[in-house]
Amino acid sequence: MTHRRLVIAGTGSGVGKTTMTIGLMAALRNKGYAVQGFKCGPDYIDPSYHTAVTGRVSRNLDSWMLSHDIVKEIFCRGSKDADISIIEGVMGLYDGKNARSNEGSTADTSMILDASIILVVNCQSMARSAAAIVKGFQCLTPGIQIVGVIANKVGSEGHYKIVKEAIEQECNVPVLGFLKREDIIEIPERHLGLIPSIERGELKPLFDRLAELITTHIDLDKLIELSSGNPVTYTETLFPSTLKPQQVKIAIAKDAAFNFYYPENLELIEAYGAEIEFFSPLAGELVPTDADGLYIGGGFPEEFAEQLMRNKEVMASIVRGITGGMPTLAECGGFMYLSEAIEDTQGTSYPMIGLVPGKVKMQRKLAALGYREVTGNAGNFLLGPQDQARGHEFHYSVFEANEGQTFQPAYETKGLRGIKQDGYMNFNVIAGYTHFHFGSAPDMVQRWIDQCVLYKTSRRGG
Repeated sequence: MTHRRLVIAGTGSGVGKTTMTIGLMAALRNKGYAVQGFKCGPDYIDPSYHTAVTGRVSRNLDSWMLSHDIVKEIFCRGSKDADISIIEGVMGLYDGKNARSNEGSTADTSMILDASIILVVNCQSMARSAAAIVKGFQCLTPGIQIVGVIANKVGSEGHYKIVKEAIEQECNVPVLGFLKREDIIEIPERHLGLIPSIERGELKPLFDRLAELITTHIDLDKLIELSSGNPVTYTETLFPSTLKPQQVKIAIAKDAAFNFYYPENLELIEAYGAEIEFFSPLAGELVPTDADGLYIGGGFPEEFAEQLMRNKEVMASIVRGITGGMPTLAECGGFMYLSEAIEDTQGTSYPMIGLVPGKVKMQRKLAALGYREVTGNAGNFLLGPQDQARGHEFHYSVFEANEGQTFQPAYETKGLRGIKQDGYMNFNVIAGYTHFHFGSAPDMVQRWIDQCVLYKTSRRGG
């Protein structure tokens, strides 16, 4: 395994981390390097770009949802056989779980992995002041390793030279290059068919253009030199030492409407003894008749509500499985799909599966964003009252339960806005807006497999 790794961090959201990261990955691949991508935090979208550019599955490194050893384990497993790992930060370098610590931040992950940082700075409308920004980022946390700077959105090469001179004099780190304001290429809207468009190669011209700009304006040889580091050591805690024999099959919805899955979640399901079979509700594929469990993850069902609504046989196959006792987890988009209807922002309602008594209403503003500590309720086969897991929420919809309808919450969630009963539980289905990371509670997977075994046995009359 290579020890080359770099964190591409920003002074804040919107400074160009994703554009820079994708461009660097593409440029390094063009130079013949095997590049492994990672993303700090719980984001699903940016890793899909990394995967498309590098040809290797990108992975999330989240130091709040996961223990430090598990962060290291995911990094080492993912970077095996790679020449260099590029880790895209989240928000600003120090932004994480809360304002009082680095927990969950890009800085936290960089220190866990002993990884050097390239800081991306938006230099628009400033000169020497850019040095003050970099100096502040250097000084906030002792031991942080900012080894280089990339100046983004400069007005001209003359402007860049001023910024470079100031930063290198005051901060004693090299400025590796720049992109001009007119060079900035907008990343396409990250919804409505993103995954299929990536898989069809439709974004290749974007990647090629970014690679050209990065190769022209960034000192890649110096960047590679700065990426060298010490080996990352860890104790294996996440995956079982030996893979368990396959006992059951879990069907997983995967297409443009449902594609938010952490790679480790799927790998843990397999490691604990389940065969995975993907099916596409959008393509009219039914739940496999020999499935013993069902997983419907997040995504964008609202963008495909009309198409989903028309695939009535798919919905019927899901109803048969769930009402028959098939152990099911439905997260966010999957939860929306199980509701009675999705109503768009124009007020048009699209009937959905109807197992969760209520409807989902889309809104133009963000409804929820943040980490969640989750404790299960009695009867929850994944998480009981003594069990805890971690996850996050990010959605623009709100769920409205039917008036007077008995609603059994699946778990209790704790976030910045307090503690509440949340999710839905019935028919051996656990559904809600929370996206779980199984790495925070691997026992969830074993309980799921055990429940699938019971379901399989009951179907066979055992």
